Amino acid sequence: MLFEDLYVGQIASISKTVTNADILMLADVTLDRNPVHLDDAFASRTSFGGRIAHGTMAIGLISAVLGTQLPGPGTIYLNQQAQFLAPVRPGDTIKAVVKVIALRPDKRIVTLETNCYNQDDQAILTGEAVVLLEQISEEEN
Repeated sequence: MLFEDLYVGQIASISKTVTNADILMLADVTLDRNPVHLDDAFASRTSFGGRIAHGTMAIGLISAVLGTQLPGPGTIYLNQQAQFLAPVRPGDTIKAVVKVIALRPDKRIVTLETNCYNQDDQAILTGEAVVLLEQISEEEN
C-alpha cells in the first residue's frame, strides 16, 4: 500500500484461534516459560484459575495486521503501547483490529489505534502503535 492511499479511519483486522501448540511455540521462541502459560496445576492456583496465553500473542496479531494489511509490507514498528484488559486462554479466538488515527506524510509515519477482542467481543487489549511505512523501490526490469 502506498502512503498516499492511507486515510484516517481506515480499518483492518485479523483473527486467530489460540491453540496449545501456539502457546508452546511462543514459549520456545521467546524463552518465556512462565508456568502460568504452561502448567495447568500451577495456573489453576493463580487468580486466573487456569492457563493463559502470553500477552505477546495478541501483540503479535497486531503486528501481523500492520505488516501484511494496514499499512502493509514495509511497515516498521516505532512504538507500541498496550494495556492488557483480560486474559487469553487456549481455545479463545482473538481478533486484532487496527485503525489509522493520524498520518504524518513528511516522515511517512502512521499512528494507529490497536485493539484485540475475544470470541465474545470482550476487549482484551487496547493500545496505540506508531509505525514507519518504508518507501519500497521499484524493481528495475
